[in-house]
Amino acid sequence: MPFITITKAKEPVDIFYEDYGSGQPVILIHGWPLSRKSWEQQVWKIVEEGFRCISYDRRGFGTSSAPWEDYGYSALASDLQAIIEKLDLNDAIIVGFSMGGGEVVRYLTDYGSDKIAKAALISSIIPLVKQKSDNPDGVAEKELDDIIDALQNDRVGFLKEFSKGFYNFDENKGERVSQAQLDYDFTIASFASPRATIQTALAWMHTDFRSELKNVDVPTLIVHGDADATVPIETSAKQAAAEINDNTYKIIEGAPHGLNITHAKELNDILIDFLKK
Repeated sequence: MPFITITKAKEPVDIFYEDYGSGQPVILIHGWPLSRKSWEQQVWKIVEEGFRCISYDRRGFGTSSAPWEDYGYSALASDLQAIIEKLDLNDAIIVGFSMGGGEVVRYLTDYGSDKIAKAALISSIIPLVKQKSDNPDGVAEKELDDIIDALQNDRVGFLKEFSKGFYNFDENKGERVSQAQLDYDFTIASFASPRATIQTALAWMHTDFRSELKNVDVPTLIVHGDADATVPIETSAKQAAAEINDNTYKIIEGAPHGLNITHAKELNDILIDFLKK
């Protein structure tokens, strides 16, 4: 099984990755609290269109190992850097979903864009989740605290319900996601490290990337659903599009947070068009 072992931190970390296809490398960074498996509907399309597609499990999730410490964004970006170095990648395109948008921005902040051709932020949290006086559309700190309390006291119970909000799922209406997909997501999320689940949540809740948006100096795709109830568009994509200089901003009408599943064709068409430009 392909792992990259990172020994720079206090504890060695084994990052699991999958590497398919050939051509220009596209690196997929998954959202919280899932794994590389959430990119199922994008990997095949990216490879089919002539690109090399690399997806990996964030530390503490999927098949990667779970250290006790180091879940801040600079540590997570260092894992991305290790993958790029180990696989000797150049002219890479980095694609972050939800929390993964933070790795994209922090990577460009910490390591620059010498090896990066383009970036994409899909349903991304960027630039700031938390509500502040200058970010009134953000999530109130009390709500964020409640999430942490729920994760500490009944993590699997919280995760069972969280996936419904991910897709704006309503049992009484026709949906673009199946119950089986919800069950699949729950299985992936529940088997993640409890410690990693909480620590990475704290990272995406409280990290303010607004001052780092100037470091995004490559062509960047921003895609968001206007019905995203998990990461509202007003505090994320709309702000990112206003501050990132060279961006292509696409709104998918009626799409929830998990649009990579519910609106896979729409997203794939937008993404492939951007990759090929």
